[in-house]
Amino acid sequence: MAATTHTVTNQVPPLVGYDVYTADRALSEAVERHIEPGVLPGAQEELGALGRAAGSAQAQEWGAQANEHPPVLRTHDRYGNRIDEVEFHPSWHRLLGHAVAAGLTDAWGRPAGHVRRAAGFLVWTQAEAGHGCPLSMTHAAVPALRTDPVLAAEWEPKLTSYVYEEGLRPAPEKAGVLFGMGMTEKQGGTDVRSNTTRAEPLSGEGEYLLTGHKWFCSAPMSDGFLVLAQAPGGLTCFLVPRVLPDGTRNVFAIQRLKDKLGNKSNASGEVEFDGTWARRVGEEGRGVRTIIEMVAATRLDCVVGSAALMRQAVAQAIHHATYRSAFGGLLTDKPLMRNVLADLALESEAATVLAMRLASAYDTDTEEERAFLRIAVPAAKYWVTKRCTPVVGEALECLGGNGYVEESGMPRLLREAPLNSIWEGSGNVQALDVLRALQREPQALDAFLREVGKARGADHRLDAAIKDLLTELADLEGIEARARRLVERMALVLQGSLLVRWAPPEVSDAFCASRLGRDWGTAFGTLPHSLDLASLVARARPVAE
Repeated sequence: MAATTHTVTNQVPPLVGYDVYTADRALSEAVERHIEPGVLPGAQEELGALGRAAGSAQAQEWGAQANEHPPVLRTHDRYGNRIDEVEFHPSWHRLLGHAVAAGLTDAWGRPAGHVRRAAGFLVWTQAEAGHGCPLSMTHAAVPALRTDPVLAAEWEPKLTSYVYEEGLRPAPEKAGVLFGMGMTEKQGGTDVRSNTTRAEPLSGEGEYLLTGHKWFCSAPMSDGFLVLAQAPGGLTCFLVPRVLPDGTRNVFAIQRLKDKLGNKSNASGEVEFDGTWARRVGEEGRGVRTIIEMVAATRLDCVVGSAALMRQAVAQAIHHATYRSAFGGLLTDKPLMRNVLADLALESEAATVLAMRLASAYDTDTEEERAFLRIAVPAAKYWVTKRCTPVVGEALECLGGNGYVEESGMPRLLREAPLNSIWEGSGNVQALDVLRALQREPQALDAFLREVGKARGADHRLDAAIKDLLTELADLEGIEARARRLVERMALVLQGSLLVRWAPPEVSDAFCASRLGRDWGTAFGTLPHSLDLASLVARARPVAE
């Protein structure tokens, strides 16, 4: 075949060899804003190293390999013994090892720990999102275990370890462990109070045997799990170790791995308990209350994880448009494409700024901030995760047919995008949770309104949106049926207030004009043409070294 027919021109170089952290100005500015000066230099050094690793060709190859070779369930060994192990490609272990070594399971015991971890999670999961599940579960298990000081003393040092050790062995023999979670059952799903898994007390203090089936068990290869089961006193939280103290395997029959739309690198399974040994966490009958802090922490990770997916998709789209020529010029110079890219960049920045503000509230840990989180986390979880799929889909379209090809990496991002909206409670669950907080915890609404009120007077469109929101909050007629509408407005007002306070004027102006002033269409790329769109695109452009 003639070589002249295979001359390659006008193809975009890969986005590789860059610092994912420093190239993200919205994120790096948030870190500077939320971390005190004495801690900031060390955090920036850590995040810069992680950002360079995430943008490396090696990490990108690990991510591709982990998804091309998904986990495999091995229920029995060659002799017929039940082993219930999940095998992963070596690249999965390399990703997890790097993440654990970077402190992505350690937020609760170091200065500015939540901001540092959230920023690191946002950076590193851009290389591969699936392994974020066990990182999130392990990190989030800490507050639940702290309801039992004995269990916390035994497990927390290993959950927050910087050492990753694959393989199943007794926890005391490992330098670090991972945790999963099993709440939902096939007959109830999100309605965990309908769970039928039984917990029968043993003679030992806090020891039980569990019998039942978990329809979704997150990260079934982990060393331990927090699960819910019906004890004599009602729904209760339990810790189920995979390996018992004497070295034998606990009864933990993995029936199958789920064949999911995306998240292919990560294992999610159905598990059977049949006389499975467990330790009670918290009091009998208070299982939801015990595990709720874990759920809140994983919900925040849903927000952070969606912000990461959006950022990577937008970075790829802008990078592509910066190098690709069409119709006599670079795509990024075309007014309509610039509008699309600016609109996507705006959505991504708003998600990042909100995610990092929530993380900072965990670090501050005052009564005011806890009240703010009670309503802001489910509102952010509802809105940011909902925005992820359309953002990634539009970013993929910016690459045209090349974006629809697996080698671009964009299809993997698109398959991943809906997950965080479903995981840890779908949109309706989040909206109803906000209503519950509004009705039962007036201090949560007060804290939310004080937060958005810090930006009042700075932008007339924000002021009008706050006024409209107060009107909606004052009218409780048919509140459940319009819960999504209300929570959407709350999230947008919160994002707008944060951008008005902290973002460059061109960013806050564009957000308030479109999302709050409603000078916007129903698809991306419909921002008012009078805005400084070029500056929005330039700010979001990932610059490769």
